[in-house]
Amino acid sequence: MGMARVILLAAAVGLFASPANAQGKPAPPDAKLYFVWPHDGATIKGAFWCRFGLRNMGVTHAGDDYPNSGHHHLLVDVNEPLNPNEPIPSDKSHLHFGAGQTETRIELPPGKHTLQLVLGDAKHYPFNPPVVSEKITIRVK
Repeated sequence: MGMARVILLAAAVGLFASPANAQGKPAPPDAKLYFVWPHDGATIKGAFWCRFGLRNMGVTHAGDDYPNSGHHHLLVDVNEPLNPNEPIPSDKSHLHFGAGQTETRIELPPGKHTLQLVLGDAKHYPFNPPVVSEKITIRVK
């Protein structure tokens, strides 16, 4: 009877732990996410094309669960770190590119802005280790 309780308890703990294990899909340690354009410190007039680069991983659609692949998220003026155990938010500061896009045309109000890319898995969770670009600063005229 005691052994049955131990097995039942282990199974119950496993059920509660499984949602946490679903996040943080592994990423190659040499994966690199970066901006093709704009460059850090660029001054831009009006709307502009933002182009994303990714090395040693593939780009796919949200929902496609292929190994070593994900889709882009663009963080605009985000200062708070992402929670690796929650999906990347979707709002005006966290832009999702779930169709596998590698570029977008954006328009920002005049002033200084920060941009950062984050690669998300099929369910919009960051990888482990996180695949993120350097945060760049641009100025819009």
